[in-house]
Amino acid sequence: MHDQEFPQVVEAHYASLYRFALSLTRRPADAADLTQQTFFVWATKGDSLRDAAKAKSWLFTTLYREFLRIRRREGRVSAIEDLAPAERDLPDVEPDLIGKLDAPVVLAALQEIESVFREPLTLFYLQDMSYLEIAEILDVPIGTVMSRLSRGKAHLRARLAEKTQGGKVIDFPRATHRP
Repeated sequence: MHDQEFPQVVEAHYASLYRFALSLTRRPADAADLTQQTFFVWATKGDSLRDAAKAKSWLFTTLYREFLRIRRREGRVSAIEDLAPAERDLPDVEPDLIGKLDAPVVLAALQEIESVFREPLTLFYLQDMSYLEIAEILDVPIGTVMSRLSRGKAHLRARLAEKTQGGKVIDFPRATHRP
């Protein structure tokens, strides 16, 4: 990779990578470290990427793999199959209530759900990625992405319903789905 390209890649993708890292780690210092590690990997191996248009996907995949590597080392990896049955399938909450929440409440609730669900939700809704891109980044089949998004939304709805009982809520537009 040329020395001139590296600052451009950092400028274009740092903020979105940091936000994704923060959603994974839940701690700003860890998110900053993870983002920095991702760019270190890019600096050492990024020139092996043949299609420059895939840099964003490559960076997100690398960040996620680094996160998993760290979690494995710490022995804290969990899978959806390890969740209790009650955590796998939550009852639906009134959808109109969810459409009236403000962003800080939604982001706070998002941080409270299991990472197995938070990761695809963050990539889909906050990073505007497709099912295919998410599947590549998380290294899971598209069906798994769709399932985790569905279950993650149910978990998020339940958390949001708890947070907004009797509280003031603000309308905001619904997200559109991308295949």
